[in-house]
Amino acid sequence: MRKYTEDEKFMKEAIRQAKKAEAIGDVPIGCVIVSEGRIIARGYNKRNKNKTVLAHAELLAMSKACKKTGDWRLEDCTMYITLEPCQMCAGAIVQARIPRVVIGSMNPKAGCGGSVLNLLQMKEFNHQVEVTRGVLEEECSEMLSAFFRKLRQKKKEKKAEVSEGDAEK
Repeated sequence: MRKYTEDEKFMKEAIRQAKKAEAIGDVPIGCVIVSEGRIIARGYNKRNKNKTVLAHAELLAMSKACKKTGDWRLEDCTMYITLEPCQMCAGAIVQARIPRVVIGSMNPKAGCGGSVLNLLQMKEFNHQVEVTRGVLEEECSEMLSAFFRKLRQKKKEKKAEVSEGDAEK
């Protein structure tokens, strides 16, 4: 069995968080925030559960990390996130002065850590983030793909049930 790097070890924990999101019917996205080699905050996507756009894994983890550190600045932290952050989360990462973000899977449709935009490294902002991409990428990508495959299958089955019900009338 191969030994995991430190980045892989913490990404594995972010993946565990993502699986918690999946278990409650939310898109499986997970996040952990590390300071001095220890996880200080965890978060997973709860948008559907909490019925709010603000319940992204990154924002929930940042809120916990700020409480833990007693500061809105997370200048000594590294964030591990299974999916490239959206514009809202990327903006919050810059605002929190997080120096490093490790991304599992990129998001070519909505990612703002290098795919659609790169808000994390804009020289125009007062803070730029060091970004490491592709850590356990296959595992992170497959988890999301499998989730959406199941979702599409459920929708297809539901549509078939409605069609059968209409045919019986």
